Amino acid sequence: MARYYIIAGEASGDLHGSNLMRGIFQEDPSAQVRFWGGALMDSVYRDHQVPGGGLVRDYKDGAVMGFTQILLHWNRFARRFKDCTADILSWNPDVVILIDYPGFNFRVAEFAHKHAFKVFYYIAPKVWASREGRIRKLKAYVDKLFIVFPFEIPYFSAKGVDFIYKGNPLVDAVDGASDVSMPREEFLRSASLPDKPVIALLAGSRTSEISSMMPTFMQFADMMHSMEEYSGYQFVVAAAPARTMADYSKYTGERDYVKVVFGRSYGVMKHAEAAVVNSGTASLECALIGTPQVVAYKGAAVNFFIAKSIIKIKYISLGNLILGRTCFRELLQYYFTPENVLAEVRRLLEDGWYRDRMLEGYSRIRESLGGTGASAAVAKAMIEELEK
Repeated sequence: MARYYIIAGEASGDLHGSNLMRGIFQEDPSAQVRFWGGALMDSVYRDHQVPGGGLVRDYKDGAVMGFTQILLHWNRFARRFKDCTADILSWNPDVVILIDYPGFNFRVAEFAHKHAFKVFYYIAPKVWASREGRIRKLKAYVDKLFIVFPFEIPYFSAKGVDFIYKGNPLVDAVDGASDVSMPREEFLRSASLPDKPVIALLAGSRTSEISSMMPTFMQFADMMHSMEEYSGYQFVVAAAPARTMADYSKYTGERDYVKVVFGRSYGVMKHAEAAVVNSGTASLECALIGTPQVVAYKGAAVNFFIAKSIIKIKYISLGNLILGRTCFRELLQYYFTPENVLAEVRRLLEDGWYRDRMLEGYSRIRESLGGTGASAAVAKAMIEELEK
């Protein structure tokens, strides 16, 4: 009976962790899994109810982003690290599985390695984008790296990092989502939305992202709603399940043409005419779902300045990185204005050639990520590594 200790620190990690756990239980029904994650991982665990594991702490208690936010919350991070490492020692797992979240998980990797625990890293830290020095830590503290993007294969091969690639788990997550296959009318009814064309707005899951993105989103919505040809549209904020209405209502106000829907991001994207997406996992999900999009990002000026000085890639969106060209536009920091968002969304709606070219790029993105079954394949590969 193998014991798996999994650590996911944000919403995307909870998603990947839940699919990984499902694969582990499928391959090893008696597996004991103890984890730091969220509602998705907890739901999979409760479906199996193998004694001895369970949720230790919800990721939303500590999800922050940006250099200044990490410094401001350093004491909380230190307490979480102390609690986590003490729990690992107490539970004594066969393997510690780290999912992305490098600021915290690299420290756990070092600790686990020094205490002779096997360490797997799932969803590689984006060392190809910045902080390449972390490769030394991957080699020193991680027994096996599990990567999820095809462009990472030549990169990590050249760096001499031992890895396994089994495709991308988002394909499973998107294709298996009920909201994606649900008819439009049924989805709108189930989400308490009127039967009007939808513009999807995805601000991210962290408090800092919401506060950075929502004011501009609302200015854009006001401008577009004021145009006669778009006055019948609704602007639907796909809210993160870990957040509450209070996180959004301070920005949406009394606007009856702006709706907030929790935990239904895939459905909101699927049934939208276009989407404005905060950079990150959501932009790749949007590409796999097939909704024309524009990516937007704005952060604290000091964070953006620091990031710009160390990030060495041409694009911030995974879809554009996979293609190696611009499939959809990225409006970053000073370019993220309501006027620019409006112009791009109108182009997505009104320029058929532009829209079709983007959708063609989406097909190439999906093809490059492989088919379904990545999560189960990774789980099986992890179990085989343990058996070695």
